[in-house]
Amino acid sequence: LDSDEEGEGEGGGGVQAGTWMEEEIAKETNEDEEMRDAPATGKPSSAIVLHEDKKYFPSASEVYPDAETIVQEEDAQPLSEPIIKPVRNKKFTKLDESPACTFSEEYLVDLCRYPHLMRNVALCGHLHHGKTQYMDVLVHQTHDKEWMSKTKSVRYTDVRRDEQNMCISIKGQPMSLVLPTLKEKSYLFNLYDTPGHVNFSDEVTAALRVSDGVCLFVDAVEGLALQGEEIIKHAVRDRLPIVLMISKVDRLILELKMPPSEAYFKLRYTIDEVNDALEAALKASDQPVYRISPELGNVCFSSGLMGWSFTLLSFAKLYATRRGTTDYFAFAKRLWGDLYFNPETRKFQRGAPRIVDRDSQRSFVEFILEPLWKLYSHAVGEDPKDLARTMAGLGFKVRGEELNLDALELLRICLSRFFGDSSGFAQMLVDHVPTPLEGARAKVETSYSGPLVGSPVVDAMVSGDPAGKLMVNICKLFPSQDASTFSAFGRVLSGTLEVGDRVKVLGEAYTMEDEEDMSVQTVTGLAVSQARYSVPIDRATPGMWVMVEGIDRTIMKTATVTHDSQKHTELHTFRPLQFTTEAVVKVAIEPLNPSELPKMLDSLRKVNKTYPLVTTKVEESGEHVVLGTGELYLNCVLNDLRNTFAKIEVQVADPVVTFCETVVETSSVKCFAETPNKKNKLTMIAQPLDKGLAEDIETGQVSLSMPAKRREEYFRRTYDWDLLSSKSVWAFGPDPQAGPNVLMDHTISAEVPKVQLYNIKESLVRGFQWACREGPLCEEPLRNVKCKLLHAAIAGDALSRGGGQVIPTARRVVYSSFLLATPRLMEPVFEVEIQAPGDSISRIYTVLAKRRGHVTEDGPRAGTPLYTVKAFLPVMDSFGFETDLRSFTLGQAFCQSRFHHWQVVPGDPLDKSIVLRPLEPSPPPHLAREFMVKTRRRKGLSEDITLQRFFDEQMLVEIFDDPGH
Repeated sequence: LDSDEEGEGEGGGGVQAGTWMEEEIAKETNEDEEMRDAPATGKPSSAIVLHEDKKYFPSASEVYPDAETIVQEEDAQPLSEPIIKPVRNKKFTKLDESPACTFSEEYLVDLCRYPHLMRNVALCGHLHHGKTQYMDVLVHQTHDKEWMSKTKSVRYTDVRRDEQNMCISIKGQPMSLVLPTLKEKSYLFNLYDTPGHVNFSDEVTAALRVSDGVCLFVDAVEGLALQGEEIIKHAVRDRLPIVLMISKVDRLILELKMPPSEAYFKLRYTIDEVNDALEAALKASDQPVYRISPELGNVCFSSGLMGWSFTLLSFAKLYATRRGTTDYFAFAKRLWGDLYFNPETRKFQRGAPRIVDRDSQRSFVEFILEPLWKLYSHAVGEDPKDLARTMAGLGFKVRGEELNLDALELLRICLSRFFGDSSGFAQMLVDHVPTPLEGARAKVETSYSGPLVGSPVVDAMVSGDPAGKLMVNICKLFPSQDASTFSAFGRVLSGTLEVGDRVKVLGEAYTMEDEEDMSVQTVTGLAVSQARYSVPIDRATPGMWVMVEGIDRTIMKTATVTHDSQKHTELHTFRPLQFTTEAVVKVAIEPLNPSELPKMLDSLRKVNKTYPLVTTKVEESGEHVVLGTGELYLNCVLNDLRNTFAKIEVQVADPVVTFCETVVETSSVKCFAETPNKKNKLTMIAQPLDKGLAEDIETGQVSLSMPAKRREEYFRRTYDWDLLSSKSVWAFGPDPQAGPNVLMDHTISAEVPKVQLYNIKESLVRGFQWACREGPLCEEPLRNVKCKLLHAAIAGDALSRGGGQVIPTARRVVYSSFLLATPRLMEPVFEVEIQAPGDSISRIYTVLAKRRGHVTEDGPRAGTPLYTVKAFLPVMDSFGFETDLRSFTLGQAFCQSRFHHWQVVPGDPLDKSIVLRPLEPSPPPHLAREFMVKTRRRKGLSEDITLQRFFDEQMLVEIFDDPGH
């Protein structure tokens, strides 16, 4: 019994014990879960956690709650590419922090508000004639900056790294400096340093658009060169005054070792060269003739390497300071020309005085050149201690440690202390360059496309009204340091532009009828450019040069910026830049990796924005083509394409040239074409344009925007056209404003109703311009072609004479009349200027003869051992010319080439009897056929022209029935 009770007790106790264990286990589990769910308190936990439940780090969903997790079975990118690429800052430009200056940024910004204390000047000249070097002098005088070398050119305005490596300027660079004049009054000078290489003359065009004057740099030894002559013509065309800077005068001393008397004649000859070119340009443009001369104050002499410059006025002030007098103006007028100082009478006289035991020298030689020559000879050849005594006699002290410097550095120190700052240069610009308000009228008349009379916008721009309508002429785009965005550089002509303004950006294609090329943007920043740094400002007023940020998205080359609130009826744009050269060299490019095509296209768009003259387009064959002015130009473009805007490899085809198509005779028969519906018929003939008229149209001497009476008078007076022909000009093509082809209406009112004819005039003009854009020979532009519409049979109902019927028919009749007028190809020709020693002239002739070139002028350069050879060279044969020239002359010859004119290629391009043999040069009579066939092959066209494409069947029957064809 006891055992049973005990057993029953044990059994009952076992059930209770099991229940208790389950409760304890459940309790511990709940505590573990609570411990896991509870926030960490820093106290150690005694809970037992399984291995698979352990959690050492937070999950991705806890760290990034909004992120999406994607699991891929294969790698989406190659192993050579990191998953997260490191951030790389592209720095293709050299930018500095704002350094300490002799003027404060606040003072510079305040001067911008006063246009009468401002001068906008473009520094222009030939290659290596001292523009950038003299800018270094001005920067050195106005900036407290450590220079790497006192005698080595820093090239402060060459901000691109490839410019520093090649030691030439590729891009123009504006810079604003505050300089004192001889009267110790400070002015703000906006200076635009431009490239000197002829390939980059488009940068000069952009600089002249915003400038009120030109400072022409001419090397004292080389004289006026090829680019200098073009700059004079360009400045005269834009009605800009010119002042002259004769640079590198010390070359006459250190290199040619000329005595002062001979150096005077060399300098005078250089000034006469400039005056002759200036006079010829002024007479050609019917402008009043003025001259450049030191006694007038518009000539300055300088040496950028030694850091000095002077005018007659500044040198006269040096004497006045030494003598304690104040009237140095009268003395300065007697320091040039055939004026001599008579020490006996103490007066100046014309003609050399007769003095015993003394050779009389002109006043410029006696008072300027001889002291300068002596200063150089003392600094280079004297003992340092004697030099210190000489400088002390002049009133300048040379420290002991400076006497131990290199001779050139010591010479620079002595000369800079002797001449002082560039106040003479500043005084020349103040006296002979107009203020922005004075130069506004010429700027508006040469660049504004709207009406000039009775327009409140024009009145505001001419008067420089800050409260008037905002008008900003954007002439160039500058890339940022990483080349991701652009700053638009331009000049404010009227109104006030502020940060945060909503503005309308009008592109080059904007018209009152077509608003497609217009966008509304917000100005995010304004700045004054200082080459390697910029000064931010909050607003820009008339006359200022300003960098505008935030509006570059829709700008391709140039643009007009105005306020968004401006009336729609007042919107007119500034004209696109008119260049003095043409982009005639082109290359086809494609990415090495086809998947990088989008990168290349984006880079092409940025390149197109950066270079004012470059043209990028896609041919019908699908190849991407880049057009430039020369080999160096395209080399810089391709370098930017590869290394600056996109890190990609591109394949480049061999360079080719752009051709034009022309006619040399009148169409042999009247050509006609019918519309597809057979209800309209056009009759036309083609003939050559008058010689010189194409160039006049391209340069803007005659345009359709001129008043009709003035245009008719121009044709009658210049080209002896009759009254009917002068009134019958309908259009230019392919460019409506400056196309070198003319469409004329020679229909008779009795035969063709003028009302119906004018109904289809727009369609006829479009078909004509379409035909001028792509000629029938090899789809190159037409040139020097005059198309005369003789008869037109027009349908009575409007539906039958629509644009879809008339435009292709007009194009076809232009082609047929062109092909029956003895068509020819035209090729571009370079003007080449070569400088070399006299013993290399015969080798130059040999190199030119091998490339179809011919010499037009050669002769010695006055005062130098060099000869100058000028020649014409076809662009097609110019590739590699410079390398061959240097090889044949052992590196002694230096050449520059620029586009000059178009000439007819010898031979008939339609002569099928000519057999072209591969790898054999064609004789001259076969060149036209060879160029046409190879161009058509490159473009994916058939080798010969299909007549059925350009002639109606009835027209072909009449031609073949004619025994003369």
